[in-house]
Amino acid sequence: MVQRILVAEDEPVIAFDLCDTVEEAGYEVEGPYSGLSSAMLASRTDKPDLAILDITLDDGEVFPLAKQLEADNVPIIFHSGRLTREQVEQHFPRATTLAKPCPPADMLSAVNDVLESAKVGG
Repeated sequence: MVQRILVAEDEPVIAFDLCDTVEEAGYEVEGPYSGLSSAMLASRTDKPDLAILDITLDDGEVFPLAKQLEADNVPIIFHSGRLTREQVEQHFPRATTLAKPCPPADMLSAVNDVLESAKVGG
């Protein structure tokens, strides 16, 4: 079964590059969503296996979605140019944080590691 990755990113170039990278690695992509409300609706409609989240979206910060995903045991990778790993981990200690710009190989490595950890821990 192909694993689904939800992408919430408001910068179009980054969003489509991220989606292409993940899709080319064999994952199914849900998104990209530039807004919090549309990403939340999508995650409730069909729970993803992993979420890659930018901190700031068109209609607010992504933290309400992250809390919802965490409650549903969906692993999260924060992809941010705004907050440091330490700042994010204060609120989401189980999440992975990658700084923008993140090379595609590093993103895929994180995706694979997080999904593998979820499989082992889940």
